[in-house]
Amino acid sequence: MNPFFTVIISVYNKASHLSKTITSVIDQSFSDFEIIIINDGSTDNSKAILDGLTDERIQIIHQSNQGVSRARNNGIALAKSDYIALLDGDDIWHPEYLKRMHDTINANSEQSVFTCAIAHKYNTTIVPVPYSIEAHSDVLILDYFKASQKHSALSGSSVVFKKEILKTTGEFDPKIRSGEDTDLWIRFGMHYPIVFICEVLVFYVFDLKSLSNTNFNIEDKPPFDSYAEAESQNIYLKRFIDRNRFSLAVMSKLNNDKEGFTYYRKALSTKNLSWKRRLILDSPRWLIKYLLRIKALGGKKLYYKPL
Repeated sequence: MNPFFTVIISVYNKASHLSKTITSVIDQSFSDFEIIIINDGSTDNSKAILDGLTDERIQIIHQSNQGVSRARNNGIALAKSDYIALLDGDDIWHPEYLKRMHDTINANSEQSVFTCAIAHKYNTTIVPVPYSIEAHSDVLILDYFKASQKHSALSGSSVVFKKEILKTTGEFDPKIRSGEDTDLWIRFGMHYPIVFICEVLVFYVFDLKSLSNTNFNIEDKPPFDSYAEAESQNIYLKRFIDRNRFSLAVMSKLNNDKEGFTYYRKALSTKNLSWKRRLILDSPRWLIKYLLRIKALGGKKLYYKPL
């Protein structure tokens, strides 16, 4: 009999967090799952850590570096379950995460996409993520774009979905090597509502050393061009994508990518941004870099990062 969940963990140089991440899955109170771990060409100690695992539910695939999109797609192709649960190689699940997901799926079997509230973890500091959601009950069925006006209601460590919906939405786009999550969540949201558990069950772990890291290649990012027609018909989708365009425009400016900044700046409507973000968008590069350093010291992101 096939397991209820297939947990897909993509790994690239996550040795410092990997053991805690995998332990958080193995220690789940709900145990009917398999784990497929794709080591996407790690160059650190990740391979040795993975090769030392003995749990019979774990299948490990070592591959050359192909990007997280192909890693996840390869894992999904091997999945025996009807439900896919994604987890990044440095994030943590609450011990009741899969139990809560299982119960919510059974209570909402006609739905296809499930998620929960998350919190950001900065060393010992845990900060719940603010959502544009009115939590009038423990579990909500929501429009993804309306629910994601402050922060994406889906993330690469909190989403569970029916494998069969990929026939409608398509898989992760391998041409997108950064921001691939956002691209797929848009396609999910265009076709399906999301079931949202209003409880923090996932901890998104930030490495404080990388908070001010702005390594950026515009060719790796989603252009969003293919959603132009849908944006014109859905104001909440337009606002959601514009918040991502804002982030990409800021990162372009920080990396002296004038072409990238112009591209994303021209495509977004500034009316969809707060006055603070409009100010940041028009600020000189040196000021944004200074603000980034200040925010990094406090363990916070300056701009909205696509998930």
